[in-house]
Amino acid sequence: MSAPVDEAGGMVQPVSGQSKVHNYNPGLYVRVKMQHDTSNGRGETASNRGEDGPCSPPERMADAGPVQLDYEQELPPDGGYGWVIVASCFTLNCFTWGVTSSYGVYLSHYLSSELFPGATSMDYGLIGGFNFAFAMILAPLATYTAHRFGKRGVMLAGVVMQSAGLISASFASEVWHLYVTQGALVGGGIGLVFVPSLPVLSQWFSERRSVANGISSAGSGVGGVVFSWGTGAMIHNLGLSWALRAMGLVTLVANTAATLLIRDRQARSNKLVIDVQLLRRYEVRLLLLWAFISMFGYITLLFSLADFSRSVGLSSAQATDVTGVLNFGTAVGRPLIGITSDHFRRIDTAGMLTLLCGVICFAMWLPATTFASTLAFAFICGAILGVF
Repeated sequence: MSAPVDEAGGMVQPVSGQSKVHNYNPGLYVRVKMQHDTSNGRGETASNRGEDGPCSPPERMADAGPVQLDYEQELPPDGGYGWVIVASCFTLNCFTWGVTSSYGVYLSHYLSSELFPGATSMDYGLIGGFNFAFAMILAPLATYTAHRFGKRGVMLAGVVMQSAGLISASFASEVWHLYVTQGALVGGGIGLVFVPSLPVLSQWFSERRSVANGISSAGSGVGGVVFSWGTGAMIHNLGLSWALRAMGLVTLVANTAATLLIRDRQARSNKLVIDVQLLRRYEVRLLLLWAFISMFGYITLLFSLADFSRSVGLSSAQATDVTGVLNFGTAVGRPLIGITSDHFRRIDTAGMLTLLCGVICFAMWLPATTFASTLAFAFICGAILGVF
C-alpha cells in the first residue's frame, strides 16, 4: 500500500525511529520533505530557473540529484517531565482507587455494628459496589467533557465530588444517605478523576510505557495499604464520622495537587471521542468480556475478604490486616507485571495471570481457615490482581 499524500503533494510515511519531540498524537505520520540538490553552481535552483521543484514528476526527480529527507517526528520522550506525570498518576490512583480498596474495613465495621437500623449486608455491599459502578457509568461523560473542555477542569470537579461524598457520609443517619454519599458521589468523583487521566501516560512514554503504567497503578495498592490500616486506626480512636472526614480532607489536598501537575501533550481535535465502530471487531468484544469478568471477580474479592476473615473466626484487627496485605501485594505486583508485559506479549501475560488467579482462589482461598493461611492467600492473590 502506498504512503498517504497530503494536499500539497508531500508524501506522508509512518515513523520508525525517534527524533524531534512535539505534541504527541497517537498514530502519527511524519511528512517527508524532499529537497533536491539542483543548483547549477551559479546560485540558481530549479525553481528560479523555471524548472519543476520538489514535486517534480518521477522521471525528472530521478535526474535531480541526491534527495535530502527531513524527518520531523513526534514521539513520547520516555522520561523527563514524564516521570512527574507518573508520580501524579500514582498519587491519583493512591487517593482514588486506594480509598475504594479500603472499603472492606468500613464493610467489616458496618456489619459488626448496628449504626443504621434496618440495613442489611446487601445494602453495605452495594454501597461499596457503587464506587466502581458509578465510576464506570460516568466514563463516557468524563471522556466527552474532558475532550470538549480539557482534562484538568473535569478532574478537579471529580476531586471535589469525591471529597464531598466522603465528608457528607460522616453525617449520614440512614442507610440511603450512604448510598448517595459514600456510594454514588465517591464513585462518580473517582470516575471523573480517573478516566481523563488514563491516556496521559501514553503521551509521555512509548518503550517504557508498561513500566510507567505499572508504577502508576501501584498507587492503588499503596493507597489500599495506607487507608486500610489508617482507616481501621481512625475508626477505633476517632470514630467512624471523623475517619470519613479526615479521609475526605486528605484526598482533597492530595488529588488537587496531583491534578494541577498533569500536563496534556495532545492537542484537542475534532475526531470522534467514542468510536462505536470498534465494537464490530471481535477482538475488542473479547477484550471487553475479559475486563467485565475480571473486574467482577476483582471487586468481589476486594470487598469480601475482610468479611470472610471475620467469618472464619479472625478478629476485626486481623481482618484489617488481611485487607492491608492484599493491597500490599497489589502494590508489589503491579510494577512487576508492567515489566513482564514489556518483555512478553501483553495478551499472553494477562491470560496466564488471570488463569493463575482463578487457580489460587480454589487452591488457597477455599481451604484458608487460619490467620496465616489467609494472609498468604491475600498477598499472593493481591500480587496477581494487578493484571486487571
